[in-house]
Amino acid sequence: MIEPTIAFREALGAHLASDLAVAALVDPENIRAGDFAPDELPAILFGAGNVMMHGRASGAQFVATVFMDLHIWALEPGLDTAQTIGATVARRLMDWPSCDGFSLDQFKHTRTVWPRDPNPDYGHGVLSVEAVVRWSI
Repeated sequence: MIEPTIAFREALGAHLASDLAVAALVDPENIRAGDFAPDELPAILFGAGNVMMHGRASGAQFVATVFMDLHIWALEPGLDTAQTIGATVARRLMDWPSCDGFSLDQFKHTRTVWPRDPNPDYGHGVLSVEAVVRWSI
């Protein structure tokens, strides 16, 4: 792994798509990278993410904190569908994702917000997660 946000996003996507409760609400094909309201709804889109580098650790490893926003989008009047999806995702985030090529020292869902979209046909939520990741090149 060279860039931790990409690897973290892929691990989160696989973690959510493999959960039967999440997959019952959102087609796993609609759990992907992207920032804006998609054409196919409902969807869970991962923002670009941010990295705070901490430096090196033993064994020539690198350590960083990765911050990622998961955008929940649903077509609806009101927020009920988006909030149901968000609650299901939040429950799944109580378990740490499996990682390939890196490890997690820490993982947490830090907050959820429900911003109103200018189009009342859309429900939108943002779940923020962060993880301390460790990897070698």
